[in-house]
Amino acid sequence: MFVDTRFTRMEAVRAQLSTLVAPVQWAVSMPSNVLTWGSLALSDQRALLEENRRLREQILTLSHRVQHMASLTAENVRLRELLSASDQNEVPFITAELLSLDPDPFAHQMVIDRGRRNGVYVGQPVMDASGLVGQVTAVSAYSSRVLMVADASHALPVQVNRNGLRFIVQGSGRYDALTVLHVPDTADIRKGDLLVTSGLAGRFPPGYPVARVAEVVHDPGQPFARVTATPVAQLQRSRHFLLLFPPAAREADEVAWDLDLTPEAVEAARSLIGLPADAEAR
Repeated sequence: MFVDTRFTRMEAVRAQLSTLVAPVQWAVSMPSNVLTWGSLALSDQRALLEENRRLREQILTLSHRVQHMASLTAENVRLRELLSASDQNEVPFITAELLSLDPDPFAHQMVIDRGRRNGVYVGQPVMDASGLVGQVTAVSAYSSRVLMVADASHALPVQVNRNGLRFIVQGSGRYDALTVLHVPDTADIRKGDLLVTSGLAGRFPPGYPVARVAEVVHDPGQPFARVTATPVAQLQRSRHFLLLFPPAAREADEVAWDLDLTPEAVEAARSLIGLPADAEAR
């Protein structure tokens, strides 16, 4: 120890001694390493078993739903044939990813990575895995701006999935709340009801989930109830979206784009192909 503190040449000797002691250190630490590895292996195995169990349950649940949906689809086809109604074709779509969010806290808008080169057009519905997110309001060559349903300037026609009652839902400026406008105090609307797109105005295809009723307040003496709903889409979490291409709405917007029509002429073009005037959806 005295020599080690006084002379630097002992560094080489200390290095050689460390090499000789390394197997002893490895042997001493081996039980601890084995225990650590065993605990990690067991914990990973438990996590995998738990995840496997959850996935099996989900598969069973989805399989049951698919079987039920197959029965409902067959029944729907028979009823449509009985009524001589036209089939409802699946709406085409493309995928998109989030690029940025509007920094303005009072504007609920975002930019996605699809644009005019991908066929995106103004007014196009935007979905996520849970429900309706909003609609396209501006299009460039490679990106588009989307106005979310939570924005205070956004409104769209919906209907109660349970009984078909139709209302207008407007954004409240908050991600977790929408306002259902002009609901009569005697209307059959309840907490938990699912609100879906009604298809009126031709902008949004019918049947897509929008929100779920969170609160219904009846004020004595007031003709309308105060109804708030929670968006079903994950507006603050989703990063991947679907852009829908409803055939009739797409045709009307292509006519307006190609001919550079005024707003009045746009409504005329929409009426020519059987679409109502777009007065309720922005």
